[in-house]
Parts: sequence; C-alpha cells; structure tokens
Amino acid sequence: MSRTLGLAGIAFVVLGILAWDSLFVIEQQEQAIIRQLGAPKRLIQEPGLKMKLPFFQDVVIYDKRLLDMDPPAEQVILSDQKRLDVDTYTRYRIADPLMFFQSLGTEEAARSQLRQIISSALRGVLGNITMSSLLSAERIEIMSQIHQQTNANALRFGIEVVDVRIRRADLPEETSQAIYERMKSEREREARENRAQGAERAQQIRSRAERERTVILAESQKMAQITKGQGDGEANRIYAEAYGKDPQFFAFYRAMQSYRQAIGEKDTTLILSPDSDFFKYLQGPGGRGR
Repeated sequence: MSRTLGLAGIAFVVLGILAWDSLFVIEQQEQAIIRQLGAPKRLIQEPGLKMKLPFFQDVVIYDKRLLDMDPPAEQVILSDQKRLDVDTYTRYRIADPLMFFQSLGTEEAARSQLRQIISSALRGVLGNITMSSLLSAERIEIMSQIHQQTNANALRFGIEVVDVRIRRADLPEETSQAIYERMKSEREREARENRAQGAERAQQIRSRAERERTVILAESQKMAQITKGQGDGEANRIYAEAYGKDPQFFAFYRAMQSYRQAIGEKDTTLILSPDSDFFKYLQGPGGRGR
C-alpha cells in the first residue's frame, strides 16, 4: 500500500513538473515564438494560456506594442556643407516576429540595427538639402522621406517604423561659437561705422550751428550799431534843439556834468590855471574861485 502511494506521489510530481514546463501565459501586449532545439516551430499572437512540449521546446516572447527609441544625436553634413547635430526620436513595432527572430533575435540587436538604419537615412536625405530647406515648410516632406527610407530598410528585419521625428537640429558647439564670434565682429564693425557717422554728423551740426551763431551775432551787432547810431543822432538832435533854445543854460549843464566826472564824490585835487574856462562857473563875481 505504501509502495503504491509512493509511486502515485512520484507520478504526481512528474506530472506537475511536466505541466509547469508545458503551460505558459501570453499577455495581451505580448506575442511569442515556440522554439524547438533553437529552431522556430510556431508563432503565437493571441493572448491566453498556451502549451508547448516540455523540455524540448522553449518560448521567446516579444512585445507587440509600439516601442520608443531615442538614439544619441549625430552630426550630419548638409548639401551646403553646413554641419548639424541632429537628435531624432523613433517609434516602431515588431510587425513580423518570425522574421524578427530569424534576422535579429533580440530587441537589443533590433535597436542597434535601427540606429544604423536611421543614421543612414538621415545622411542620405539631409545630405541632399540645404539649411534653409530644413528650416522651411519643406521640413514635413524631408521627414516623410526619412521615414519612408527607414521603414523600407527596417521591414527586412520584421520591424515596422511607425514614425521618425527630428526633435532638434543644432549647429555644433564649435560652429556656433565661430558664428557668434563672426556676428560679434560684424556688430562691432557696424557700431564703429555708426559712431563714426554720428561723429561726422555731430561735427556738421556743430559747424552749421557755429556758422549760424556767427551770422546771428554779426546781424545783432549790425543792428546794435545801427540802433546806437540812430540813438546818438537823436540825442545830438535833442542836444542841438536844447542848445538853440538856451545856449547859456546848456553850457552850464554841460559844465556841471564835466565837474561831476572830473571831481567825483571823493576829494579830488586839480592843478589848473586860475583863469581856465573850466572854472568859469566856479568863480565869484570878482573873478575869483570860491
């Protein structure tokens, strides 16, 4: 009885091991290839519980969702000999698992192969265009060409490339620095020219202002001399009229003015002849000064 139970237990364990190695589950996002002694035997693309021969067969599972790849930026030379550091973004999926298994085998190998395919397409397409085309509305057509070439080459490995995008296309650092230095030199040259033109313009304005100032001063002096002459003439006319009306008073008035200018308000000493006409209005009735 015990021997029978032991054999039954052994049989149960063996069956458990066989079932464990025979049954497997395929998830909704997975697809699989049943491999027997290394050779593909069956393709499974529907999810659920599946079976295989124990020990002789194994399962290779691939993802059937869209996969992303972000390769490092690489430098590309355009047709106008300008260099660009191009950063791309690719979305792909394993469209033919059997062909993928036979040609590449692993997703790591697929990524390596895709990087080469994308690099070749980038260089082939961008090498025939100019910088201005890449920055214009032609960019959409350029991306379409890159996608078509990439997908055509990837299909040979069971991969469908859904989309390829250029995220960034920048000038290399050394080129950007050289362009910056050239732009800086150009702006400095323009600044020097503008300053020189400004200095020349300022000198012209100052010269014109100086000429206008000289003319205005000359005109003002001319008008002042004319006005002064007219004033002197009018004063002489008034003096003449006044002298004609009362010559003695006019002579006396002029003498008083002369005394004021000659003697002033301070003590002044004059040495003149006593009979000088200058003192005739200062002499008394007897002819002597007071």
